[in-house]
Amino acid sequence: MKKALLTLLLLSVLNVFAQKAKEFKLNSPDKKLEITVTISDKISWAVKHQNDVVLAPSPMSVTLATGDVLGKNAVVTSSKTESVQSVFATPFYKKKQVENNYNSLVVKFKNDFSIEYRAFNDGVAYRFITAKKKDITIKDEEAGIYFDKDLNTLMPYVRDLRNPKDPYISSFEALYENKKVSGFSKDTLAFLPFLVEVTPKKKAVFLEANLEDYPGMFVKQADKGLGFKAVFPKYPLEEVNGGFHDINKLITKRADYMVTTKGTRTFPWRIVVVSENDKDLANNDMVQKLSEPSKIKDVSWIKPGKVAWDWWNDWNIYGVDFKAGINTQTYKYYIDFASDNKVEYVVLDEGWSMENDIMKHSPDVDLEALIAYGKQKNVGIILWASWMAVHENPDNVFKHYAALGIKGFKVDFIDRDDAKMVKSVYDIAQKAADNKIMIDYHGMYKPTGIQRTYPNILNFEGVKGMENNKWTPGDDVPAYDCTIPFIRMMAGPMDYTPGAMDNTTKKQFRSVGSKPKSQGTRCHQLALYTVFEAPLQMMADSPTAYKKEQESTTFIAKIPTTFDQTVALDGNVGKYLSLARKKGNTWYIGAITNWDARDITVDFSFLEKGKTYQAEIFKDGVNADKAAVDYKRELVTVTADTKLNFHLAEGGGMSAIITPKN
Repeated sequence: MKKALLTLLLLSVLNVFAQKAKEFKLNSPDKKLEITVTISDKISWAVKHQNDVVLAPSPMSVTLATGDVLGKNAVVTSSKTESVQSVFATPFYKKKQVENNYNSLVVKFKNDFSIEYRAFNDGVAYRFITAKKKDITIKDEEAGIYFDKDLNTLMPYVRDLRNPKDPYISSFEALYENKKVSGFSKDTLAFLPFLVEVTPKKKAVFLEANLEDYPGMFVKQADKGLGFKAVFPKYPLEEVNGGFHDINKLITKRADYMVTTKGTRTFPWRIVVVSENDKDLANNDMVQKLSEPSKIKDVSWIKPGKVAWDWWNDWNIYGVDFKAGINTQTYKYYIDFASDNKVEYVVLDEGWSMENDIMKHSPDVDLEALIAYGKQKNVGIILWASWMAVHENPDNVFKHYAALGIKGFKVDFIDRDDAKMVKSVYDIAQKAADNKIMIDYHGMYKPTGIQRTYPNILNFEGVKGMENNKWTPGDDVPAYDCTIPFIRMMAGPMDYTPGAMDNTTKKQFRSVGSKPKSQGTRCHQLALYTVFEAPLQMMADSPTAYKKEQESTTFIAKIPTTFDQTVALDGNVGKYLSLARKKGNTWYIGAITNWDARDITVDFSFLEKGKTYQAEIFKDGVNADKAAVDYKRELVTVTADTKLNFHLAEGGGMSAIITPKN
């Protein structure tokens, strides 16, 4: 009898172990990517691309305030696989539509939760899904990122001195540091997206998407092994004014949990994009594919375009008979410039109002007169505002300024992505849309897909853009320019603010506040209007500078800010990139390089066969190595069979507009 009971007990233990030790596999449609999900005492996934390990087994779980850990000793109740082939429209993007083809696996567990995995040809992703009747409080999330060897990384670290005791206050502006996984800087955090070199030719970029009612993800070095672990800002309990001019909210006390949220919901996607060719990273749609569709039914009022911008050039216009500055006459001059060059908008940056009360105008700025003057000249007005000033009463702010005729707001100094701030960002976007107001989240906030959900959000900063270069002369800007399209731009558009007309070589560059310069050549700057994605794209230099360089200005003004098609021509992370984009029947090319001069070949096979085109080309002049402003403009006939060679100077570039001749 005892022997029989012992046998039954042993069988029971073996059955429990067998139930826990489950394994699922999911392949991408092209079979190159494979996800292996292992469920034992923990849930983990591993990712391979052909024979290369992209991710070693990496754990995932969500811990609730009740003590329940979704992922610990999880019991599978069912699983389901599905293949999806679909297409969706993208009205304000780098292409008209996005193909959304993937294989999915949904594993359901006891305790009312499941995990969905998706495998695309260009990457993989997973997210938790809960189905609980009452609200839940998320205490922590485990998202491991482990590797089987010590790989090279390009990592942006959090570096912000405004509140050293709180590492989650961040401008999300950083150069990329090239280090081994094991060389991750101790006692610091990095933010997404970041890149890992799986092999010399194969890269993986780690992102997140659909970040709603949830904090953003940071990473730190894993306690053991080669890899990283996710960390998240806890929910803010107490805040004080601080930072620049006291227009940030700095956190003085946080809760011991991340967020209290709906019990039935989907969680943010954890994403790994994998590419065998660097150029493909610069034309990737993963964040779009994994974000919620638009919540705005009628988007006809949303008008992307270029913006004449005042702050970078320090309102520095001259050759006029009035004192330039933050005043009505200066802004009328900007409006005249915009109108003459068919630039759609002028932004009034800081100073037009009180920083913390944008219902109070500067006495030197007649806003109503400027709105009327802009309307007469077919130029819309966009207003700068601190996040704090908008957040206090967004309904009143947007209703008031929409009634006056304002087209959009440039919202600045966000500098956080804890759950409270993320909720505010979504709320502001919705209330702006209710009043047909466009939004530029300039204030140091990185995109995670909300731009698809609220297409009235046309831009984000979260990039170490050209304004930052005014006070960081030691930065290697051309190398950074040749890196962000492969990493940061994968998350969404970038308010980098290009367009400098005073261009310098590496040795010549210095910071000059009222007459700022750019690192690299004139053609490098021109190319950024095609290379960098920004549906609301700034023209950062002054109208005076642009009028002196009318040929370049006319060229910039002709480049659209959204496109119907994008083709990545060639590229190498940190070194160079060339892209072609199409709008209507016209193609646009941009190519940039780092401080290494190089020769590139542009293959025009993306053009329609049998047609002849005229290419207006701006390329580095023969003396651009000494005078970075040197360029040559030429008109060339091209067809789909054409291949042209270009020499890019140090920090150089080339750009072209290609129109059909027949």
